Amino acid sequence: MTEAIELPASISALVGPVIRDLARRSNHDVTRWLHQVDRLRGCREPIRLTGESDTIDSVTGELLRHYTTIHEPHGQLLVRCGNRRQARCPACAETYRRDTFHLIRAGLLGGDKGVPATVCTHPRVLATFTAPTFGPVHRGPAKDGAAPICHPRRTSPACFTRHQQGDPAIGQPLDPDTYDYVGHILWNAHAGDLWRRFTIYLRRHLAAAAGLTRKTFDETVRISFAKVAEYQARGVVHFHAVIRLDSRTEDTTPVPPPAWATVELLDGAIHSAARAVQLPSPDLGQPTRQLLWGDQIDVKHIATAADSSTGDMTEEKVAGYIAKYATKAAETSGTLDRPLTSATILQLHRLDIAEHPARLIRTAWTLGNPATHPDLAHLRLRDWAHMLGFRGHFSTKSRAYSTTLGDLRQARIDWARARLPYDPETTYVLGHWQYAGQGFTPGEHALAASLTQEAAYDR
Repeated sequence: MTEAIELPASISALVGPVIRDLARRSNHDVTRWLHQVDRLRGCREPIRLTGESDTIDSVTGELLRHYTTIHEPHGQLLVRCGNRRQARCPACAETYRRDTFHLIRAGLLGGDKGVPATVCTHPRVLATFTAPTFGPVHRGPAKDGAAPICHPRRTSPACFTRHQQGDPAIGQPLDPDTYDYVGHILWNAHAGDLWRRFTIYLRRHLAAAAGLTRKTFDETVRISFAKVAEYQARGVVHFHAVIRLDSRTEDTTPVPPPAWATVELLDGAIHSAARAVQLPSPDLGQPTRQLLWGDQIDVKHIATAADSSTGDMTEEKVAGYIAKYATKAAETSGTLDRPLTSATILQLHRLDIAEHPARLIRTAWTLGNPATHPDLAHLRLRDWAHMLGFRGHFSTKSRAYSTTLGDLRQARIDWARARLPYDPETTYVLGHWQYAGQGFTPGEHALAASLTQEAAYDR
């Protein structure tokens, strides 16, 4: 069932002027604006462009088509924003989620998108890497849905509440005054480097477990992976990664690895490599002096669909699981979804932000001051304060894992070009475009949301 979209109570007061304005600017016809909204397919924050383009036959020089935005509503063309964040634009984020799903699935099942079907026989695991503790926080239900007592009497302070799913207290520190906010921000800022070092250590530990030199191992086996970052309720990132072993070849085509490269070997090496990774933390007087992975390193073997009775995660489940987190970011932990300014920091207490994420934002902003912390300038903490210090990519993969997001997008472009009224191979397009803004006016947003809701119920 489609979730209902809440429209303003005074929708008639908003929509009426919009329709009149569109009619005035579009020669008394709002059909073109409605057509543009339909082409946006639910995009919430479309990009507004002005300009023109000419389609020319490359052989004869004939002008096949001239387009200009002069006759468009408001003199602008609306195009999808393409934002991957669900909190910013659910429609465009859904496209990104589906692309990520197919990317992950192709690297697990093969038989499509240039990946051989034999890839499903390779050793593959789903590994989760968490952050260490920076202080006790309120805990929510376990994976089985049970809600244990948050923190028994042996902790100080104690909490005897059984927090249910959705409780805003989950992830908040029991004692904010003793929580290591500086260590928390520094860990987020170095999480990408911790992952990079883990991939190096993993090769070393696999080579040692197989009884090979590092050079021999690197010449024999390739480690392929795809990972996404997720924010926990406490505001710290952790990674979910699909890790696969392939034979080393001259190209990037996945080939089954040697018989000794087993999933058990991979499982053990992941645990040992993760425990070995550490980075020295800048000494700012905080309790956390070594940046490490947390104790909870979870590794699940990925089973084929035929072996789903074993209880392990199957390819389809893993692809859906990874893709789900590819469209989420720090806003899931209660922070903002946009970069901050000095003015925003001063008004932070007026925004609907809980004290814990607000304190994390202020800590990142303070540590990002180049005058007081010049040694941290390379971390650009003020630019990433809304992300609580994390500045890495949310979705990454190794070169040989599977197809790319660019290839998936190009496939859609090729599909659309094949349906043009002229041959795209014998024509070229000359265009001149300028950015004119982003988003709808309040009235346009209400009208577009109403149209999108009706279209969803019609499907």
